[in-house]
Amino acid sequence: MSTGPASPAARPIQLKEIEQRLQARLQPTRLEVIDESASHAGHAGANAQGFGSHFRVRIASPAFAGKSRVACHRLVYDAMQNFIDQGLHALAIEIVDSSLPP
Repeated sequence: MSTGPASPAARPIQLKEIEQRLQARLQPTRLEVIDESASHAGHAGANAQGFGSHFRVRIASPAFAGKSRVACHRLVYDAMQNFIDQGLHALAIEIVDSSLPP
């Protein structure tokens, strides 16, 4: 059970770690992970490094078939929980249609 998110001073999360976790858990047909941390410098939850605290995920996965948008987001949040516990401050999720070009 989680005791809550770590402080903003926690170790920055690496983009590659997020990609690997989402690949392993959701086998996406399309995945784009963007570190938007630099755009949030000086905001709550930003860290001194300027990376590793705010991410955007664009994802399509067969795991989303027949599920509501909320259920799809929950699958992504469940896969990301470890990172949230480590101090990931913001996660924007975009569920995309895998039949569209990137």
